[in-house]
Amino acid sequence: MSTEENPAAAPRSLAEALRGRDDVSLAALLRSRPDLITPVPTDLTQLATRAGTRASVIRALERLDRFTLQTAQALAIAPDPATYAELLGLMAGDDGDPAVSAALPHALGTLRAQALVWGGDDRLRLVRTARELLAPSPQHPSPTGLGPTVREAGAGISPGRVQEILATAGLPSTHDSVSALNALAGLFADPERMSALLDQAPSESVEVLERLVWGPPYGQVTADPAPRLRWLLDRGLLLPTAPGTVVLPREVALRLRAGRAHRTTEPVPPPVEAAAAHRPQLVDATAAGQAYTALATVEELLKDWHEGGPAVLRAGGLSVRDLKRTAVALDVPEPVAAFWVELAYAAGLLASDGEADERYAATPAYDEWREGPAGERWARLATAWLAATRTPGLVGERDAKDRTLSALGPGLDRSAAPEVRHRVLALLAGLPEGAAPDAGSLLARLSWERPPRADRTGGGAPSPYARRTPAQPAEGTRGVAARAGGPGAPGYPADGAGGAGEEDDLRSRLARWTLAEAEMLGVTGRGALSSHGRALIGAPPAPRHADTRTEPAGPGDKLPVHHRQTPVPPALSPAEQATAAAAAGRLLDPLLPEPLDHVLLQADLTAVAPGPLERPLADMLGVLADVESKGGATVYRFTPASVRRALDAGQSAADLHAFLTAHSRTPVPQPLAYLIDDVARRHGHLRVGAASSYVRCDDDAVLNEILADKRAAGLGLRRLAPTVLAARTDPAALLEGLRAMGFAPAAESAEGDVLIARADAYRTPPRTPPEPVPDGPPVPDDTLLAAAIRAVRAGDLASTAPRRPVAGAADTAPGELPRTTAAETLAGLQAAVLTNDTLWIGYVNAEGGASQRVIAPIRVEGGFVTAYDHTADEVRTYPLHRITGVAELGE
Repeated sequence: MSTEENPAAAPRSLAEALRGRDDVSLAALLRSRPDLITPVPTDLTQLATRAGTRASVIRALERLDRFTLQTAQALAIAPDPATYAELLGLMAGDDGDPAVSAALPHALGTLRAQALVWGGDDRLRLVRTARELLAPSPQHPSPTGLGPTVREAGAGISPGRVQEILATAGLPSTHDSVSALNALAGLFADPERMSALLDQAPSESVEVLERLVWGPPYGQVTADPAPRLRWLLDRGLLLPTAPGTVVLPREVALRLRAGRAHRTTEPVPPPVEAAAAHRPQLVDATAAGQAYTALATVEELLKDWHEGGPAVLRAGGLSVRDLKRTAVALDVPEPVAAFWVELAYAAGLLASDGEADERYAATPAYDEWREGPAGERWARLATAWLAATRTPGLVGERDAKDRTLSALGPGLDRSAAPEVRHRVLALLAGLPEGAAPDAGSLLARLSWERPPRADRTGGGAPSPYARRTPAQPAEGTRGVAARAGGPGAPGYPADGAGGAGEEDDLRSRLARWTLAEAEMLGVTGRGALSSHGRALIGAPPAPRHADTRTEPAGPGDKLPVHHRQTPVPPALSPAEQATAAAAAGRLLDPLLPEPLDHVLLQADLTAVAPGPLERPLADMLGVLADVESKGGATVYRFTPASVRRALDAGQSAADLHAFLTAHSRTPVPQPLAYLIDDVARRHGHLRVGAASSYVRCDDDAVLNEILADKRAAGLGLRRLAPTVLAARTDPAALLEGLRAMGFAPAAESAEGDVLIARADAYRTPPRTPPEPVPDGPPVPDDTLLAAAIRAVRAGDLASTAPRRPVAGAADTAPGELPRTTAAETLAGLQAAVLTNDTLWIGYVNAEGGASQRVIAPIRVEGGFVTAYDHTADEVRTYPLHRITGVAELGE
């Protein structure tokens, strides 16, 4: 039975409306507004109170789409309560709009589901906090551009002036101001009488109304208004609100707007248009190539930091100089280098070592990651990127304290980043296979789904309607000028300034960064979502193009694909995301090139790798030679320093000759063989150890040569014996100094053995990846929701069930805990055990928190009562001294 048929059944409060919901509806509410369940409310009254708090309502409004938000804004300026017909009239106007009529039930259902609106269609009520936030006022202009009602604006006008306005408007006088203002509002709301009144207006007066009708509704007048303004003031079409300030009443504006609350309603989300269409095979191949480059870049980055990377700044993060060096080493721009550094950090492959001289280095997890299959390694990077709240695009900008934001430093977390990334990819998944989106239409869709803050409440930013049709000053000095809500008005930032603009601009930038980062990572290819990218977000297969073109006809040619878009996939749980990432890795694996087991040696001391190399070959070649150029084929160059590096790593000349012979498709060139033999012959002839440090050599002539060399002055060398020199510097500095002089010394241990230096020896202690900064409380799972709803229902039963106090107990007001003496409490519990009755008790826990519970006592002994707790749905034991009192439940 509807509330229209049974008015007594209509809820009188939000708590009563929630009490009438089933468990499925309550679960949907708590899932969409998880802040309501943190902590779990004791009953439905507390849940309703929490749902009406300012912070919770603002959070809920921020997650509404534009049309649903416009519906809430219309309710905020409608009568309280309003009927569905009144709401439809404000949204669709007097002429009606089929699209608005079709979309309004869903928008209203969303507001009801999120407990922002309650009541039946005959008595729709917006929660009070939402009405306060969305209703227009001089301090917080509404995005609707409407002003106060006649009753609100005329509250400060003298009774005599009100009667004068009434007479000039052609209405009979009344006995008080309240009835006079009601009569004036009735005149403005009546289409026929209002049209007749406006027909009498001078054209200049009508022009003033047209300037104010879409907002801002406030204006300024002089002490002696012009005749066109005086005509409006005398008939109440403009009402004074303060000295020199007038406002267009809401009823007048709505009649001039043909009943519409908004200038433009957007019941249907704007489609994401395709800017280009490519063959799906080409998209996958391009994305796979980018994915391979991503893996190679991360490996190259961490290999470059294998002996300990850059130092950590005192405030945290990389210095500008170290970021530039990293960008040069990776041969990418600095912003791109910041992205790769942050990606490795988010995936747990890179961290600080935590030492006194703190530096960045690879983690032990990097070694495990490097040995896995390529698809699996890519899936780990892509999953970390999707969930990361750190935003590399902000590197180099300044924070609120004017400090530069550095890569790997603090201040880069933006909680909205994961949601925006997933949303962008989900919208790409809604396009046909191989379609690349038009960035403008994509940003427009995101803006519709999460409107800018100025479109939500109007507070803290200029009204968008003020920017479209500002009220211009009339000719001469006696005119109406824009005031509150207009650009440049006191108390309102200029366009593009202020906190709201900064937040909304960040979301737009996050979307653009997502498109660029997805392309670099290989989630997309040529702007279109790849097949493994679809699998990564759990999207179903996309529809094929009906159009056979592989490219648009021209730069402005867009394919009208919105009518063929697939449903946007929802966000995945952590377990579902892990499964989707594994599936994406399996799809990517066949698309990646097979690693090669050979190179091509050339006579100019270079080696060409025509493709990706197998891990052992790539590792050994990376030690033996330096990368000279990268691309489809990698070119390595052999130098004396690189050969010495291989010898330092424990290889012998024979080992190097055998390695090159086994892995080269061409004969080993003679210059390369000579280079290896020459460096090996001199390698280890000198020995460096710790004295602070020393040099020993069987050939004292070599030591004499070192002592005579002026370049050795900074090493602080002195002879200890014919074959030994001591130095003031540490062994590492001594090694570098001698190598700079053209020698090839080898380091040795305290026992005299040659030390083997491995390129990947330095690792940080085990580190966990950085935790994303949550965007509010996490969404509860089904188990938690079921338990919370059961507890709330039981608590509500305890607070609303009729009670019959135990004899001798003090009377309790509604909501208070029962109070009985210790003897009365014990007697009541013992009697309930014998009669199997259910009791209402008050309980105070060890932390001092008071609560009320409904229990069925099982036994009472040893100062404790064991009972089935209906609130917790389990058997519990309570100390008697913590029970404040008992009461029987009524019939």
